[in-house]
Amino acid sequence: MTHDLQALDRAHYLHPFSDFKALGEEGSRVIVSAQGVYIVDDQGNRILDGMAGLWCVNLGYGREELVDAATRQLRELPYYNSFFKTTHPPAVKLAETLCRLAPGHINRVFFTGSGSEANDTVLRMVRRYWALKGRPDKQLVIARDNAYHGSTVAGMSLGGMAPMHAQGGPLVPGICHIRQPYWFGEADGQDPEAFGRECAAALEEKILALGEERVAAFIAEPVQGAGGAIIPPESYWPAVKAVLDKYDILLVVDEVICGFGRLGEWFGSVHYGLEPDLMPIAKGLSSGYLPIGGVLVGDRVAETLIEEGGEFFHGFTYSGHPACAAVALKNLELMESEGIIERVRNDLGPYLSRRWTELAAHPLVGEARSLGLIGALELIDPATGERFDKSLGAGNLCRDICFASGLVMRSVGDTMIISPPLVIAHHEIDELVDKARAALDETARRLANTPTPPLQETLA
Repeated sequence: MTHDLQALDRAHYLHPFSDFKALGEEGSRVIVSAQGVYIVDDQGNRILDGMAGLWCVNLGYGREELVDAATRQLRELPYYNSFFKTTHPPAVKLAETLCRLAPGHINRVFFTGSGSEANDTVLRMVRRYWALKGRPDKQLVIARDNAYHGSTVAGMSLGGMAPMHAQGGPLVPGICHIRQPYWFGEADGQDPEAFGRECAAALEEKILALGEERVAAFIAEPVQGAGGAIIPPESYWPAVKAVLDKYDILLVVDEVICGFGRLGEWFGSVHYGLEPDLMPIAKGLSSGYLPIGGVLVGDRVAETLIEEGGEFFHGFTYSGHPACAAVALKNLELMESEGIIERVRNDLGPYLSRRWTELAAHPLVGEARSLGLIGALELIDPATGERFDKSLGAGNLCRDICFASGLVMRSVGDTMIISPPLVIAHHEIDELVDKARAALDETARRLANTPTPPLQETLA
């Protein structure tokens, strides 16, 4: 059966972020079921999902409550749109719940089908807002190098990933990028707090270079997820906040990955004490059970769009889809009733930090960092203390060894990252760390003997 499915897959399915030819030659892994924090392939192998799918399965697999919520809604009202002056109960109730959980200055939400669509919406809203304020020249958006904000044309343009830009043709104009707060990769031994302030200063320098009267917004993830689980120094966000307070510029905090408990708060913005004007959301909103995203809109932007904007010519067929909204609403209810946020903040996050930090002693690891339930390992050549030659594909080798030994741990270059479900237990964290250590051992052994050609890694 595996070979038949792989053959059909090769013949018909073009996978996201994949080298189509290389994947066809190798053959896709076939995942057939999942439960808790584990996925199961068609050979019966049980694999600990250290990435929660794609940063999204926060409540874990097999939650019948979410299945039941979808089933009930599909029977009652499987679909209707939110165009033409209509609404329906799941979208209204989800909107109210989201605004209750969001920071106090946020009381509106615009629904989308994904995080990429959410960031497209952000760009539309930012530029519409300034036009309504009588400042149509404020069109420029500042983002960060190596950021990920989706793979649509607008999302890819907002992101700062060079491989995507190289294939994207003409990018959306008016988007600029500044350095990322990546201490391990770019600080060259500088004090972390000084480095954080220096990266924040790059924002002010860019604003002044472009002209404050032309800059509309700054967009950033609280922690850069797909860029390599880059946790900024503690000095970074307070310094950025101080810069933005000096100028009349909107703050967009992309919560697609960090939102809904990943950092031990409902939103990464809360963890860092930020008050964003716009917050794109998706992924953990429904624990990945059905596709849904949105933009949480701060009062000053929402009130301008409502009172001064007239019709906003933007939206999607599946904005606020009834079944997706019903599942998302039940997901949030379960997270509240089970105290998921508090457990990540007070128990699971600290426990993972203690266990994860142990891996810093491994000869292959230059840094082990974590925050909440997100973590990264930086791979280095123990002989030199520097990065491996890229031709060795050390990160991709480690990733493949992990999967073969029962653990999903992703590679971004030679950075290994994890983002497990928020319901992971202590003994499962122990298993994750033990399997990661064993994979590091095997990676070191193979690199010392036979270099392995790299395989392409995804970015999303």
